Amino acid sequence: MSSGKKIFLANFWRRVKTTVVSLAILQSVTTLSVSAQTDTESVVTISYTELLANVKENRVQKIDLESNGLAAEAVLKDGGRRVRVDLIARDGNTELMKALRENGVDTAVKAPQQPTLIWQLVSTFFVPMLLIFILLMVLRRLSNAPGGPGQTLSFGKTKARFSPEAKTGIMFEDVAGIDTAKEELQEVVTFLKQPDRFTAVGAKIPKGVLLIGPPGTGKTLLAKAIAGEAGVPFFSLSGSEFVEMFVGVGASRVRDLFQKAKDNAPCIIFIDEIDAVGRQRGSGIGGGNDEREQTLNQMLTEMDGFQGNSGVIVVAATNRPDVLDSALLRPGRFDRQITVDYPDYKGRQEILKVHARNKKLEENVSLESVARLTPGFAGADLANLLNEAAILAARRYKEAIGELEIADAIDRITIGLTMKPMLDSSKKRLVAYHEVGHALVMTLLKNASLLDKITIVPRSGGIGGFAKGVPDEEYGLESRSQILDTITMMLGGRAAEEVVFGDAEITTGASGDFQQVARLTRLMVTQFGMSDLGLGALESESGEVFLGRNMMPQNDYSVKLGDRIDRQIRQIAQNCYYTAKRLIEENRDLCDRLVDILLDVETLDGEEFRKIVAEYTKIPEKKTASVKF
Repeated sequence: MSSGKKIFLANFWRRVKTTVVSLAILQSVTTLSVSAQTDTESVVTISYTELLANVKENRVQKIDLESNGLAAEAVLKDGGRRVRVDLIARDGNTELMKALRENGVDTAVKAPQQPTLIWQLVSTFFVPMLLIFILLMVLRRLSNAPGGPGQTLSFGKTKARFSPEAKTGIMFEDVAGIDTAKEELQEVVTFLKQPDRFTAVGAKIPKGVLLIGPPGTGKTLLAKAIAGEAGVPFFSLSGSEFVEMFVGVGASRVRDLFQKAKDNAPCIIFIDEIDAVGRQRGSGIGGGNDEREQTLNQMLTEMDGFQGNSGVIVVAATNRPDVLDSALLRPGRFDRQITVDYPDYKGRQEILKVHARNKKLEENVSLESVARLTPGFAGADLANLLNEAAILAARRYKEAIGELEIADAIDRITIGLTMKPMLDSSKKRLVAYHEVGHALVMTLLKNASLLDKITIVPRSGGIGGFAKGVPDEEYGLESRSQILDTITMMLGGRAAEEVVFGDAEITTGASGDFQQVARLTRLMVTQFGMSDLGLGALESESGEVFLGRNMMPQNDYSVKLGDRIDRQIRQIAQNCYYTAKRLIEENRDLCDRLVDILLDVETLDGEEFRKIVAEYTKIPEKKTASVKF
């Protein structure tokens, strides 16, 4: 909207409000004057029957009849009191006229009482103006509402937030732990700042950069850093903002977005969650040429069509690259696909340093140790970790974050909230044996994880306790012996229950362990080639029907081979269970002592647990090093 139009509308609304206020004041003054006049004359309204009775009893001194025969005003003899009467016009008031003649009452005819000029003006103009004002207010509110009449012409306009100077407040120095992605994107910034450096050797500016990675790894943060470093105009929006229920609106918004970008080139367009609009065309049951597909077609044309997009770089982010249309991913549209993965140990350390800038940490807190305890954490998870630790420190009235707060925050994020300790001694002892079974088997197996902590303090989600190992940095590459020891450790809790309490007293506490065991054993047989069935992947991950894949998963083996797979899965699980049960039976006295200690202190550190175990038996040397703050 132009500035002249805005000034005109502002003056118009000011005049309307001034007029309405003036009329309201005028009505109030008129009402007060009329009421004052009425109070001064003290005219009382009486009934027709009462007036007729006063006339017959000769109490009326004078009467004035209105010419329309609808009303009369009389003066009584007792003190000159004035009264007013509504007459019955249809019978001509013959009885009243007869009584007036018989009693010799002074009778006169006058014009009907008319309101004053001011009151006529108010009644004529105020009510229509009030109705017009209310109507204008309603129309104004409707025009400002989303999708209202005032937005009809701008319905197909883009909703992208435009920043002419891209003051995001984020620079590359604020992004840590993803150095490879930063190096790739640094070239994009150089393209925008020094295009002649690349065009001199025949290089072309990339049209699109696709950031791929799990949630929380810093894709949006990287886009803000690109805009902050380049200092060029920056358009930002989400993929869902293109899609509307009306056909053609999304495509219109794409055209409008790229037209504005061309007018402000060189510039950056950032589309977050592009999978909302860039999914595979024709996917789902029946396919269909819906609004989303038309929007995607228009985006494909704008990125690499007949018209050029010189100086416009599209940066998009998604955590679902598998659902994107292949035409969107080809060179010429998204020339670069940069994977923003989970940070490694050094990356986590740098991320923790960035987020610890505004946190008060105790001197003995080591961010290196925190980084080793958090493999698989994304940047957002690490930021949440330090924030939870700060909340716990404030709740405990501490001036700085300590080791205990960080350890509790890690447990809270990975396992759940701490609940009140159990009071039932029998149930508490059963949980203690279950967790000691996990921890003892974990400690005695060479290829299992190193025990970090064991506790019988309940957690949210129905967790009675847990035995947690130190996570392995190389969690994506496990050997067959490591997987088997992991399965054996998971079955250690049920094995301890059976050895100590017998078959009749085993509980449902191992249900979650069994689910993990079933998943790992099936992967070993059908995908990892770690069974007697030999090498080969017998199953693949099932695709989603709405991505254009099969509705029912297809097995690449016969029914006979499926029976052999089931037998192999059961055999692996049984062998691991027998190993766990044997370890518990051979160390029954040690198991009892560990339970007694755990019932007393409720939580044992991994190092303390291993010292007790070392008094009874030899502990194999682990590959994973112990981690301490």
